[in-house]
Amino acid sequence: MNKNLALKIYENFYLIRNLEERISKEYLNWQMRCPTHLSVGQEMVSACINQVFSKSDSAVSSHRAHAHYVGKGGSIKKMISEIYGKETGCSKGLGGSMHLIDLKCNFMGSTAIVGNSIPVGVGHAMAHKYKKENRISLIFFGDAAIETGVFFESINLAILHKLPCIFICENNNYSVYSSFKERQNTEISIHKRIAGLGIKSIKLNTQNWKEVFKILAFAKNYVKKQKKPIFLEFLTYRKYEHVGPYLDNHLGYRPKKEILSWQINDPLKKIKNFLLIKKISNNKISLLEKKILSNIDKAFDYAKKSKLPKENNYKKYLFK
Repeated sequence: MNKNLALKIYENFYLIRNLEERISKEYLNWQMRCPTHLSVGQEMVSACINQVFSKSDSAVSSHRAHAHYVGKGGSIKKMISEIYGKETGCSKGLGGSMHLIDLKCNFMGSTAIVGNSIPVGVGHAMAHKYKKENRISLIFFGDAAIETGVFFESINLAILHKLPCIFICENNNYSVYSSFKERQNTEISIHKRIAGLGIKSIKLNTQNWKEVFKILAFAKNYVKKQKKPIFLEFLTYRKYEHVGPYLDNHLGYRPKKEILSWQINDPLKKIKNFLLIKKISNNKISLLEKKILSNIDKAFDYAKKSKLPKENNYKKYLFK
């Protein structure tokens, strides 16, 4: 991990983190009216996306899609406008936080139903193979999606047809208020269970931030060279409630030691410490952070000044 690459990852991470924190604050003004599933604490994988994969690679996500969208190169102005329900939004103000799409960076959509976008991502992979395109389909989902039938059907199809896709499970250990151990047999971890289907599977804690980049790079090369899909399980943690702008630590469903452990081992802090050790000055980092915060301000100003969609606008974007 060289310092220039680390700085790029830090830049992406800092953007996603502060954009999400700003959404949390602005949401309290009651101008955003769609549900929001924040990714604060789960940014590490997304921070590496544009440093590993090309713009032509496609991606789909689930309800917690903000970080993936930004990491893939989506416009933050369009994303914030979408959350405000404005016509300048990436989904023309008709989809909201959980329904993001940006064809310019091949972010092919996110959906609210758990597991719903997984077969769509496999479909993109099949199209890439059929058209003989040198492209990979990135399929993002949470640990709860492993509990859906469509996940197993989709991954089986990808294995059988040797499709160019990477299944990326961000395991934050909770489905709303229910921990993983209350929903599944924890004697066999997710990645080992999935490996039994006949697909290479890797598990990694995102606190090991340097390894996240390496694993993603390995996965890309594996899919391209072996002509097979791969499954990645990343252990991560969300700061806020399942859906909404509030902290919910007071509810007691997450142990205090667990929360504190993830706060102490925040990858964003680790990357910044690495940069300082590598002689990247505090001043240079500070200037970068100020530029990012300024861009976030501009995105919110743009969204707030944008117009709401007209009543019949939805008719323009229907498939016929």
